[in-house]
Amino acid sequence: MLRIDIITALPQLVDSPLRQSIIKRAVDAGLVEINVVDLREYATGRHRQVDDYPYGGGAGMVLKPEPLFRCVEELIGVERDASSAVEVIFLTPDGEPLSQSLANELSLKRRLVLIAGHYKGIDQRVRDGLVTREVSIGDYVLSGGELPALVLTDAVIRLLPGVLGDATSALTDSFQDGLLDAPAYTRPAIFRGMAVPEVLLSGNHEEIERWRDLQRIEKTKKRRPDLYRQGR
Repeated sequence: MLRIDIITALPQLVDSPLRQSIIKRAVDAGLVEINVVDLREYATGRHRQVDDYPYGGGAGMVLKPEPLFRCVEELIGVERDASSAVEVIFLTPDGEPLSQSLANELSLKRRLVLIAGHYKGIDQRVRDGLVTREVSIGDYVLSGGELPALVLTDAVIRLLPGVLGDATSALTDSFQDGLLDAPAYTRPAIFRGMAVPEVLLSGNHEEIERWRDLQRIEKTKKRRPDLYRQGR
């Protein structure tokens, strides 16, 4: 079973989404264990301070190394050195882009420890001494790493065996084979003069799959030519 630890100074930001929809069903079914860790519990002093001003000056605050080292080492102990099945991931705009192939890879791990940065980021010594992987969800900056941690968590969990009702659903998602997904239709067959393509009503599964493959290729060529070129 996969275990995911999400380390954050603001645990209330991530609690609610983890108790909804597919993630909740996966947890309830015992397919994944998710542990939200309050970084402030690993800080010392009366005020439980987890951040401080950056050396050299400049705007913003930086998460301190002591509570992060204490937290991660308590969570995984020697596992970080003993097992490649454990990934300590820092969510950061300058990390490697989160992709479907990366989500597939991470879904095979036994343990993911996600560090949600906040303020100006985290002390570089944490990145050098603890982090095994750095991941970005896009070329933009958010107020913290909590939302990216949730995005990564959702992307990984839906790939675990038994999480989705249809075992083939995740395999036909966009990006699984470098193409975007085909258009989807449901009832009614005609709505406000717009009709479902006849091939989808034909019952000919071979023709339907051929139509979907063509639609996926054409959509990818039009909307994401970069992806199309990579796959050719």
